[in-house]
Amino acid sequence: MAELAVTSDIAPVAALLADRARAAMLTALLDGRPLAAGELARTAGVSAQTASAHLARLLEAGFVTAVKQGRHRYYRLQNAEVAQVIEALSRISPPVEVRSLRQSRDARRLHEARTCYDHLAGEAGVALFAALVDGGLIERDGEESYEVTEKGEDRLGALGLDVPALRRARRRFAWHCLDWTERRPHLNGALGAALTDRMIELGWFERGSTRRALRVTDDGLRGLADSFGCVLV
Repeated sequence: MAELAVTSDIAPVAALLADRARAAMLTALLDGRPLAAGELARTAGVSAQTASAHLARLLEAGFVTAVKQGRHRYYRLQNAEVAQVIEALSRISPPVEVRSLRQSRDARRLHEARTCYDHLAGEAGVALFAALVDGGLIERDGEESYEVTEKGEDRLGALGLDVPALRRARRRFAWHCLDWTERRPHLNGALGAALTDRMIELGWFERGSTRRALRVTDDGLRGLADSFGCVLV
């Protein structure tokens, strides 16, 4: 029998993600903010003991990391690469069947604007990415990577972003990933994360009651249009 040309053993990773409770926990952590074990247990619909066992396996596999604050322990995704794996799986997975008005409302909010780990996604995310490219603020610098133009550096600097410092960050600078709801690209990497943080600081976006969902404000609509030529309707 011919030997398989395999360079990575993906079976253990796939097995971890195949459990619905663990998948629910990891999806909840795409919010980018750390969550306590109790919150993750409620999200996954399991007992605290079962959640602890699942989190122990995710910790051992390097999917999540734990942060202690006093007597409490919070969990977050290990890094942006883990978030990208979960987001990629979402693109090839069937949608969850909507069974209530609340689920329908939450789904609509996630489509409109949400965080994908630490950067803007949804309709707002893909619209912003298109505006940055069309406006000549960023340009392709590889198959998936981008560079900020001189015009873009001035515009982003006016918002308070230190683009040279972001280039020196340990993570990838500016990349795009395919949005799982819109099937079009949005901006990720150090630039995408910093820009999203800054827009939230400026009050352009507010976090909603639905986890991961963001709501664009009136200031945000004006700011996006004035700074980037991005018009959200």
